[in-house]
Amino acid sequence: MINYQQRRWRISVRGIVQGVGFRPFVFGLAERWGLAGFVRNDSAGVTIEIEGEEGLLHEFVTALQREAPPLARIEQVSVEPLALLGEREFVIAASQTQAQRRTLIAPDTATCADCLREITDPTDRRYRYAFTNCTNCGPRFTIVLDVPYDRANTTMRSFPLCARCRAEYEDPRDRRFHAQPTACPVCGPQVRFFRGASGVEMDSHSDPLIAAATALAHGQIVAIKGLGGYHLACAADDEAAVRRLRQRKQREARPLAVMACDVEMTARLCVIDPQSHALLTSPARPIVLMPRRPDAPVAPSVAPGMQTLGVMLPYTPLHYLLLADYAAVIGSQRVAAIVLTSGNLSDEPIAYEDEDAAQRLGAIADAFLTHNRPIHMRCDDSVARVAAGGPLLIRRSRGYAPTPITLAHELPCPILACGGHLKNTFALARGREVFLSHHIGDLENLPTLRSFHEGIAHFQRLFEIVPEVVAFDLHPGYLATQAALAMPIERKIGVQHHHAHIAAVLAEYGHTGPVIGIAADGSGYGPDGTVWGGEVLVATCAEYERVGHLRPLTLPGGEQAVRQPWRVAAAALAQLYGPDFWRLALPFTRQLDQAAWQVLARMIERSLNSPRTSSLGRLFDAAAALAGMGQIARYEGELAILFEQIADPQQPPYPMPLREPAITGGPFILDGLALLAALVDDLRAGVAPAAIAGRVHHGVAQALLAACRRVRDERGLTTVALSGGVLQNVLLLETLADALRADGFTVLIPRLAPPNDGGLALGQVAVAGARLRCA
Repeated sequence: MINYQQRRWRISVRGIVQGVGFRPFVFGLAERWGLAGFVRNDSAGVTIEIEGEEGLLHEFVTALQREAPPLARIEQVSVEPLALLGEREFVIAASQTQAQRRTLIAPDTATCADCLREITDPTDRRYRYAFTNCTNCGPRFTIVLDVPYDRANTTMRSFPLCARCRAEYEDPRDRRFHAQPTACPVCGPQVRFFRGASGVEMDSHSDPLIAAATALAHGQIVAIKGLGGYHLACAADDEAAVRRLRQRKQREARPLAVMACDVEMTARLCVIDPQSHALLTSPARPIVLMPRRPDAPVAPSVAPGMQTLGVMLPYTPLHYLLLADYAAVIGSQRVAAIVLTSGNLSDEPIAYEDEDAAQRLGAIADAFLTHNRPIHMRCDDSVARVAAGGPLLIRRSRGYAPTPITLAHELPCPILACGGHLKNTFALARGREVFLSHHIGDLENLPTLRSFHEGIAHFQRLFEIVPEVVAFDLHPGYLATQAALAMPIERKIGVQHHHAHIAAVLAEYGHTGPVIGIAADGSGYGPDGTVWGGEVLVATCAEYERVGHLRPLTLPGGEQAVRQPWRVAAAALAQLYGPDFWRLALPFTRQLDQAAWQVLARMIERSLNSPRTSSLGRLFDAAAALAGMGQIARYEGELAILFEQIADPQQPPYPMPLREPAITGGPFILDGLALLAALVDDLRAGVAPAAIAGRVHHGVAQALLAACRRVRDERGLTTVALSGGVLQNVLLLETLADALRADGFTVLIPRLAPPNDGGLALGQVAVAGARLRCA
């Protein structure tokens, strides 16, 4: 029964509710039920004051949450009664800035279907306009300067609206009502095309997009200014162009991403399962890693040695129009897909400012397709794949950041987490919200470190978070750690690397622990003075115990052994067979540089720069090198990645025994050397590398299953959290997860943050918060 008594309520809505069409949505709901009052943006979200019959107000609040716009994310709705004012109409009021900011900023979002129809309709005034957007799509995070999220606080403030755009912007019934980046060819940003870095522009009567498409079709490399920075592009089926791009960019072998014109073209390149299709077409539009078709018409140098391709769909009008023009220029005999890789030299941050791009990319690109809408915050493409029944983020950036990850418990105070050294992200957190940053990259040079500091300052300003605690990795050599220790924040909390990996998973699932944690990666600072990376932990967010680990291997030359896995393999053979291991009749030993090995052998004997490591990543490196995948890694984990690519999943496991601890009460040992010995026996028997790779993967999975059973028997724990960069290996992850579930374990796999070091900052926040609560 409807309650006809008149009431006035103040409704406060928190979440991603600005710049996503929320106010016109509220206006429409109020019109539907004939309610009066107002809605406005403020620094905390959206405030609604509304009056009418009480029963209708209840229906209004229900619809507010059930029917919210597609890009909105409502975190909290609170209602308080007010005195009736007797208003007769509902209006959208001007934004209001408050003392405390709690607004959430939406990520950049792929072009919606309505805007696509406009840019492809010759009768529409936005036909072929590369900056078409509305409240349901377009740039957000990369253009926002401050909050509230109004046009004056974005990089669009230098483009005054024309009369027709102004009318749309001010009409609450229009989908461009207060769409802050909205524009048209009359009043908005414009595209330019020029050759070389000199800025010599093409004929003004020509279409820049068609000119760029033609350049790509003719084998040229084009630097393209996108949402979060510049990309470098070339034809995906032109081997000479791809090789030239690799040479100029100094990216020798790491796979390159491809942008295909549509899903149908993507299906010519890859096998698309339903979950991959959902990722591929989601508003975030990440690069999606999928199985490559054997006859995929792309150049061999796009992804050498890989049975997967990373493909994304267009996500801005500029990309849609460029790919359509490219398809028209090349005709049906070629593939309508281009390589689209970050605009930088290897190990540098992506270029996003025009002058910097011209300087840094001028020697790489033959031409530039650019525009005059400034980018305020650089933001790389996100990378994802489907694994173990769900999405697995490899890089969480454009389309996801800065959407917060919500914790189960309130933090005692605001926290800054500085993340790790490789694949760095930072996090700022308050209340239950963790704002995990966009991808910063490897902190190995001054430009990337500067990007790290700029990102932290921007997040602090946007979300008005003044951290009272800074959390950091224990490795004293990490630039992120050094930055944390230098910050004028009194309370500092160091977090062990692998504990952070497991704590990130616990934070995502709202699990308090304890759980069995499998933390498997390349390396992390161990409190015992060794390099960890193959760890079995019993962990809560506040604390952890190392109950098991891999048998240590030797890293002759330290970091050089990571880049040259043959060193790890040779040291393992020496450990197994003694100094004359090189007499073994193996392809590996026949190729071994004995003089170089003798130098390393003396280093190991004298304990000079030869740390010990329990790293599962290094065990895979050694196995891959022995099996013939190569001796040098041209990018992080290359040999192990190629090893996964060739593995026959139907093979039985190698033995990897669980050994009792050397010290009573100490951690048990998983004997990876025994696995390598079985591998050597197979090599001597002429077993094919694909079979060897399959047996290694299954051997590791079975050993980790045995470790979890051991902990279950001793501690009664039945939940396992899996994390670390090695668990991006889908064959290993799925084999292990399936075996654990079949044995009665509950398995937690990271879905909201990467399992690699890109998720460390989330775990650091979780550990710091838990320790503060326990203090």
